[in-house]
Amino acid sequence: MKVPFVDLGLLHREIEDELRDVFSRVLANSSFVLGPEVEQFEQDFSAYCGSAQCIAVNTGTAAIHLVLAALGIGPGDEVITVPHTFIATAEAITAVGATPVFIDIDPTSYCMEPGGIEAAITSRTRAIIPVHLYGQVADMDPILAVANHYGIPVVEDACQAHGAEYKGRRAGSLGVAGCFSFYPGKNLGALGEGGAVTTNDLELAKCIRMWRDHGSRKKYEHQFAGHNMRMEGLQGGILAVKLKYLDRWNRQRRQAADDYAISLGGSQLILPSEISYGRHVYHLYVVQADDRDGLRRQLAEAGVESGLHYPIPLHLQEAYRHLGYNKGAFPVTERLTDHILSLPIYPGISAEAIAHVAAEVQESCNVS
Repeated sequence: MKVPFVDLGLLHREIEDELRDVFSRVLANSSFVLGPEVEQFEQDFSAYCGSAQCIAVNTGTAAIHLVLAALGIGPGDEVITVPHTFIATAEAITAVGATPVFIDIDPTSYCMEPGGIEAAITSRTRAIIPVHLYGQVADMDPILAVANHYGIPVVEDACQAHGAEYKGRRAGSLGVAGCFSFYPGKNLGALGEGGAVTTNDLELAKCIRMWRDHGSRKKYEHQFAGHNMRMEGLQGGILAVKLKYLDRWNRQRRQAADDYAISLGGSQLILPSEISYGRHVYHLYVVQADDRDGLRRQLAEAGVESGLHYPIPLHLQEAYRHLGYNKGAFPVTERLTDHILSLPIYPGISAEAIAHVAAEVQESCNVS
């Protein structure tokens, strides 16, 4: 049985007519960059997240980049984040000329370990970026407590956490700003690239809007040299349609995670844990296996696609070798990256597919 890692065709078939309507509207209005479709999505998504403002941009990487730029962070400054994330988190820090400072992750949530923050703070620290990884929000209360004590803004990397909650509040409403990616495979994905910033700070929102549009408040009048990081009209309209289905799709992901937990009981794998403070939306279903590579080979032979998120931590990447971190610097992260494997999960994945994946996992574990 073939089980894809993600099935976007299945996701889009049920809303295909609505998506075609968006294309027709954008074509009729010639609203190809920003415009009414994007504005409607910004209103809808800010309301969904529980934030006052949403600024739609072209990627999740740009969202983080523009928040840091709008906060005035640049060369000589430091930003604390984690080494277990996609490179975009650190890349945005580098893009404004600042230096990433890494701290380790919690072994259960896979998110930032709040206890490591204070020791990493220096006179140059200008922001903290916790990553809400795999669909689960970091433990924000202690992170915010330390940040507030030192007067440091917290920027949420919520690129994998659309609809995830922390103590009843949605990701993107907890820090000074939340940053989202709408890459097609995300819980809320565009039909191409897309991103957004959510914030309750109206002045910050104004500044980010200028940064995304050449430093301009008004056409051909530029307060500073910004960037071209605007969302396309088509993507705004697509996202507004898909946002209506996000909660249902997240419930389906949660049900699939429950089914995996039952089917993989006794498998010797370490399964994902939903931390008591929040609501996990399972952007990825990440397990730990002693023989991760062997398990991945067996799954592939059985027609099951899997993923590695992420096999090389950022502090050991060639791109960040200059920071001077050595192997062993972040033991929780490094152990995790040697054992993690992402199993297929997506809205509409069948019980039969989950059973097939689980059976192959159980067989691999029994053999090993």
